[in-house]
Amino acid sequence: MNEIEFIGYSATHSNDFVYDAPGGHTCYLLLLITSAAELLIDNKIIRVPANSAILYAPGYRVYYRAANEEYKNDWIRFCSDESFVEQFPTKNVPFPVSDPEYCHTLIKLLTWESSFSSADSESVISHLLRVLFSKLYESSADSAANLHTRALIDLHKKIYNNPQLPWNISQMSAELHLSTSHLQTLYKKLFGSSCMDDVIEGRLRRAQDQLKYTAKSIQEIAESCGYNNVEHFCRQFRQHNGCTPGQYRREATKNSSSDFSGHFTLGGKEFRQFSD
Repeated sequence: MNEIEFIGYSATHSNDFVYDAPGGHTCYLLLLITSAAELLIDNKIIRVPANSAILYAPGYRVYYRAANEEYKNDWIRFCSDESFVEQFPTKNVPFPVSDPEYCHTLIKLLTWESSFSSADSESVISHLLRVLFSKLYESSADSAANLHTRALIDLHKKIYNNPQLPWNISQMSAELHLSTSHLQTLYKKLFGSSCMDDVIEGRLRRAQDQLKYTAKSIQEIAESCGYNNVEHFCRQFRQHNGCTPGQYRREATKNSSSDFSGHFTLGGKEFRQFSD
């Protein structure tokens, strides 16, 4: 059972902001702190950087304040008997959040969902909380955390969103202020693949999509996916997919074309086509 008492996101307070609840709350309080802040932990004031989180247990003193600048956070005050909350390993201690944008989006969704009252709301809230705590668990478990985790996650997203850019290891390592060997070691440990393998994967996935759904020539597709040499593109495509781009397009066209019976197949599944 999960019951959200109070929730909000993107709250902004002045640089003299202080929140103090000496007796704590009767429920859990989760803060996603998006600015620098100062927290009272074990009777000591500690400074935490932006993109930190803390889960306060019921009854634990809550004290936090701005750190000489605007204070910003997302928050959830809630009751729960779910094991993923009750057994969360890091309570009453701040930890860095490796993917704050992802967590921020989940809190926004929880805020919106909690404002409605429908038959499915309770189930949706439970699922969203589970995903949020799964993401926070990763951050908490890794809080001895490699200081570069967030930057590596941002790099990983950027590669897959823009695989056509002229990526190279030297440019990536300079952007993250790491040596090329250190970048490759950290990236492989975090994602299980190398930076350039992900660039190639992203480019070829985009090429497959364009071969299926556009009439662009092979050369145009190669260029739009970041290849300056069409022969190099075709060679990599064949190594990755076991066929040439032309063969891939013919097979995709064949599989998605309609037959006279009004049925067509796509991805090995049969569909019925209806006319207006």
